[in-house]
Amino acid sequence: MDLNLLTIIVMFAVVLGLGYAALNFYLTKKLKEGNERMQHIAAKIREGAGAFIAYEYKIVAIIGAAVAVVLALLIAWEAGIAFVIGAAMSATAGYVGMKIATYANVRVTNAANETRSTGKTLKVAFRGGSVMGLCVAGFALLGAIIVYCCFGWAGGMLKLTEAGTVVTHTNFITKQPYNLSIILSGYALGCSIIALFNRVGGGIYTKAADMGADLVGKTEAHIPEDDPRNPATIADNVGDNVGDVAGLGADLLESFVGSIMATIILAIELFVNTANASAMIGASLLQKMILFPILFAGIGLIGCVIGISYPLLKPKLSDNPHTELNLATWISAGVTLVGGCLLSIFLFNGETADALKAAKLNLGPISPWVAAAVGIVAGIVIGIISEYYTSYDYKPTKNIAHASKEGPALTITQGMATGMISTMLPVVVLGIAIFACYAIGGMFCVGCGAMGMLSFVAATVSVDTYGPISDNAGGIAEMSGLDEEVRAITDKLDSVGNTTAAIGKGFAIGSAALATMSMMSSYLYAAADQFFLDGLLSLNIIRGDIIVGAIVGAAIPFLFSGMLINAVAKAARKMVEEVRRQFNENPKILTGEEDPDSTKCVTISSQGALKQMVVPSIVAIAIPVVCGFIFGAGFVGGILIGATLSAIMLAIYTGNAGGAWDNAKKYIESGGVEGSGKGTPEHDAAIVGDTVGDPLKDTVGPSLDILIKIMSTISLVCVVVFKDFNLLSALHLEGIFA
Repeated sequence: MDLNLLTIIVMFAVVLGLGYAALNFYLTKKLKEGNERMQHIAAKIREGAGAFIAYEYKIVAIIGAAVAVVLALLIAWEAGIAFVIGAAMSATAGYVGMKIATYANVRVTNAANETRSTGKTLKVAFRGGSVMGLCVAGFALLGAIIVYCCFGWAGGMLKLTEAGTVVTHTNFITKQPYNLSIILSGYALGCSIIALFNRVGGGIYTKAADMGADLVGKTEAHIPEDDPRNPATIADNVGDNVGDVAGLGADLLESFVGSIMATIILAIELFVNTANASAMIGASLLQKMILFPILFAGIGLIGCVIGISYPLLKPKLSDNPHTELNLATWISAGVTLVGGCLLSIFLFNGETADALKAAKLNLGPISPWVAAAVGIVAGIVIGIISEYYTSYDYKPTKNIAHASKEGPALTITQGMATGMISTMLPVVVLGIAIFACYAIGGMFCVGCGAMGMLSFVAATVSVDTYGPISDNAGGIAEMSGLDEEVRAITDKLDSVGNTTAAIGKGFAIGSAALATMSMMSSYLYAAADQFFLDGLLSLNIIRGDIIVGAIVGAAIPFLFSGMLINAVAKAARKMVEEVRRQFNENPKILTGEEDPDSTKCVTISSQGALKQMVVPSIVAIAIPVVCGFIFGAGFVGGILIGATLSAIMLAIYTGNAGGAWDNAKKYIESGGVEGSGKGTPEHDAAIVGDTVGDPLKDTVGPSLDILIKIMSTISLVCVVVFKDFNLLSALHLEGIFA
């Protein structure tokens, strides 16, 4: 079996995916934009989104350059280069996705206006969304292939030494050894840095604008959503592109890369740190375990191209967007599963039973594939649970809507309760999935489970991105004064996007938990001499430094979340003041005689997001590193377990509570609560609940997934240094925790 031949599969997948993305970009941009008013509004949204991304990337470039230099000097020069590659791939995917969204939105509006067909409009919106999805998977795999070729094959780090050990290099300053796992961690860290800033910055931007538009426009002035008289409407639409498109794309690219790299890194560390097993595993099986995740992801991208092509090539789409989008996702998942099964059999079939047993692949050659399938099923189930707690088709959200009859206080209380209750079932599903994957093939297969959840990420991101494009299209229709039938089509597409996004959130949360566990295991192996207990690698939670670290770690997601909510509140406060000022100083805005100053609102959101995003992001990066160099590897191990556990709960709670508040408002708007509707006190109460939920579901929740992965990744990268060089060791006090 020629492993180089198999790698060609990934290269083919990258070319196919990015080529298809380029084609869809061209075909989308080629479509008509509509009348002059529509073009003017779309241009303002495009200009605002482009300006924000440009400023944000300048800030990220400065911070990223500093991180890259530190990595290159103190960890490994290869890790510094891999970090830059990862950051470049993530930034490019986010930028391209944001760009196409700002072109597609007005074309979706025009398609709805000209055709009055839900199916034809859906095709335009999904084609635009597919560019983001294909770029996420394509650029992620492109960067991985570059790192593999440069440092794996060309650098000789994929081979074993004559003694049967993994090739290591030595840092010229710290004199600490490192292997390929550290370089791959550098690549994952680069993706994580961009994702964190995109999610945090974009999340602050979009929610500040959204809250400002809702609190004054809807509840005080009682004007419709996306009304052209509202100065914050353009900023709100810009926010959809920088937060829900660029932020979402970078987020899921980071999750995709993190799950792949965590599995590969764990395979390397298992081999390096398990002396008896490594001799039986051998070079052949190790290389296959290293290659399987990226090959599986390549097959997933090919499957997504097939799935995405279904609605785009189908001559006539039905007027049921939910069915068409689900079919695209299920075709992608089905092809991925079938191809992954064949890959697993073909790749591992030649290995001996003893070698597979030594690697803990208890189901033989198909073990990694079965674990990936378990991950996919778990992600779907978590998504279904999220949909139950957030969709107004079900009782929990309906109860929140009915609670609005008693005012905003009970609306908020009911939503909080729903969010808290909703954490239990997803955690049970996660626990079952982790247990099943571990039984199938140890921690390596836990990583395969995370990888499986995101193996068809191109399809899920395409569906997710289609949502904000449709939302923007509705806003443009409203601001352009098009008739209600056009807005009804875009609203239908947008509502379906909100529902399908629930499954995407399930995959994101589940993969974050599984990938972080795999990365945490790799962290323990990287500092194995400090974590062996009675011959077994373990995190002794009753050890002093570890238990204190766990307590501190559990508080970090709360600190991080509070900082993000505070950042949104500060920016939203300025937005509210500006919208009120314009309404008060110029009454002609509300009568429609004069246009509002939307540029001022775009500036407020941009400045607020750029100022407020830096500190929370640096906190996430700095805490594990600083604590490591003060208290050592055990303390950081505790931080990772504590932060992971509390962040999973918070991510589920914030995402579901925010989604439920949002849909409770929509339920009232749809006439679900008898005697209530737009403009009533019940609707005002629901808007307050939705406003409270905005920073939770679109800023805090998604950022927590990145938080735990970036903390575990940077800890793994730096542990090779701080396990030996820390303040406790320097003072000879490390023995107090032994």
